[in-house]
Amino acid sequence: MINVNLKNKIINGDSLKELKKIPDESFDLIFADPPYNLQLRNKLIRPDKSKVDAVNDKWDKFESFKSYDNFTAGWLKECKRLLKKNGTIWVIGSYHNIFRVGSKIQDLGFWILNDVIWNKNNPMPNFRGTRFTNAHETLIWASKNKDSKYTFNYQSLKCLNDDLQMRSTWNLPICNGKERLKDKGKKVHSTQKPESLLHRIILSSSKKNDFILDPFLGSGTTAVVAKKLGRIFYGIEREKTYFEAANKRLKNTKVIEDEYLDTLPNNRSKPRIPFGSLVEMGVIKPGTEIYDQKKKINARIMADGSIKYQKSEGSIHKVAAKIIGAESCNGWTFWHYQSGNSLKPIDELRQRLIPNS
Repeated sequence: MINVNLKNKIINGDSLKELKKIPDESFDLIFADPPYNLQLRNKLIRPDKSKVDAVNDKWDKFESFKSYDNFTAGWLKECKRLLKKNGTIWVIGSYHNIFRVGSKIQDLGFWILNDVIWNKNNPMPNFRGTRFTNAHETLIWASKNKDSKYTFNYQSLKCLNDDLQMRSTWNLPICNGKERLKDKGKKVHSTQKPESLLHRIILSSSKKNDFILDPFLGSGTTAVVAKKLGRIFYGIEREKTYFEAANKRLKNTKVIEDEYLDTLPNNRSKPRIPFGSLVEMGVIKPGTEIYDQKKKINARIMADGSIKYQKSEGSIHKVAAKIIGAESCNGWTFWHYQSGNSLKPIDELRQRLIPNS
């Protein structure tokens, strides 16, 4: 049950202190965008001598790697406690910190599911010409432990990617244009993440009404996208300027209408049950007549699970495809059986054999 004191709220406070106040196993999903500890020693200057607006904020500075590691272990330990047993966590970082973060993730017993590369379509160039242009960031996706039955909306991600399996390299632009929050022409937050990135993360690994935590909320992108997608959110942000910007942004965010928030079911997660199993187990008997939805076509079920229609015989899928003149057809939804005074798809009979259906 979701704590009503946390539901759809963001607070201005120290992350570690606030996390300690939250009950165990509260969240289905956590997205964390912690300080990267960039270790910038000099000002960045463009060829035209103008200064680059880089990340040089106090919140990103640590005395040593050890102090950063202690900080990382502290908030990750709390996130592990707060994650439900089947929950997952996403952490984003750059080459400065992601390897150290990944080490702590494994030390604490999380189970890494994927590392995802966010390829930036429009990265900041390397002005000095001394290194490769840093054009990506890395995300680590991990479950609470190796036995977690985590959410992964495989079919939705495949649909999002033009019916191709979603890969672990994501080509998305950095936050810019109207989406980038500015105050008097200056960026409100130096590392504001694009909504497209959070849309993909939240869509892939949560369900409608799941509870999402962002312990480093920044300018509020996680909460904004969670709200749009019908998820419940809770965010913590230490810097008051960012908190106020996120709060204002949230108030102007509208939820997508509920009827448009459904995700595609994951067919891969269902056990594969042949039509013949229904015959073997007596759910439907040989000789039973089955029909198309309009009852203009009828076929008979054979003892081996095949069906016979006029001079055609074969599987429920093969015969249905031949009837409609297509290469393939889902026989489970094409064929119907008589149930009282109504016709029902034979797929309903299959549901009796699926555990917990």
